[in-house]
Amino acid sequence: MPERSSYTEGTPNWVDLQTTDPDAAKAFYSTLFGWSYDDQPMPHGAYSIAQSGGQPVAAIAPQAPEMVEAGMPPIWNTYIAVDDVDASAAKVAGAHGTLAMEPFDVEDAGRMAFVLDPSGAPVALWQAGNHIGATLVNEPNTLTWNELISTDLDAALPFYEEVLGITAKKEPMGEFEYTILSVDGNMVGGATPPMMEGVPNHWHVWFAVADTDATTAAATGAGGSVLAGPMDMQIGRIATIRDPQGAVFSVIHANEQADG
Repeated sequence: MPERSSYTEGTPNWVDLQTTDPDAAKAFYSTLFGWSYDDQPMPHGAYSIAQSGGQPVAAIAPQAPEMVEAGMPPIWNTYIAVDDVDASAAKVAGAHGTLAMEPFDVEDAGRMAFVLDPSGAPVALWQAGNHIGATLVNEPNTLTWNELISTDLDAALPFYEEVLGITAKKEPMGEFEYTILSVDGNMVGGATPPMMEGVPNHWHVWFAVADTDATTAAATGAGGSVLAGPMDMQIGRIATIRDPQGAVFSVIHANEQADG
């Protein structure tokens, strides 16, 4: 379902990039995905809502000053839909997570909180107001998958079930097993240990593309670097890219997209 008008609790619904150079990042992602931007003023710059086909699909924003001072690398953040962010936040401590940022209103767009799961992976909880999240997904140049990468899935996964109702099930994927995350029987994401040493526990972001090889070529031409791929997997042709400021994400041309 490419067009969305709502999200069930427990479903990733939005991603944004906090970066050291928003203008450069906007140019880079426009080169890759053809995004245009609707700049919304915020205290330390603009919250630039990326649009594809005239619909909001992601956002790019400056890092907060304290993040810059701490030398934190740019990162793509995942948001997960909740019906009542205060009620969800109240469950975090009991599920062995950490409430990193208490619930707060984002004008009339919605209400949110930041939490750390028991393995330390950060994720945002979003209670929709006027902004439900991405209204176009699973199309080229839009969000298509969110993946928890953690060295301690045994600790992390029960947290998501208790707080958000997300269930986990291991499924065979070629020579490997992969954990599928579901809500009410519908797949909403995945989970896996990191493939390389030194990767922090985090929610990894995947964008759909029409041509993985062309996207990686465009990324290197625009100052980014390719960390893995392009390579063919059971699910499609994939690659992992680092943007010029250091944020990492993956792209995929899915097999069903090729067939359909």
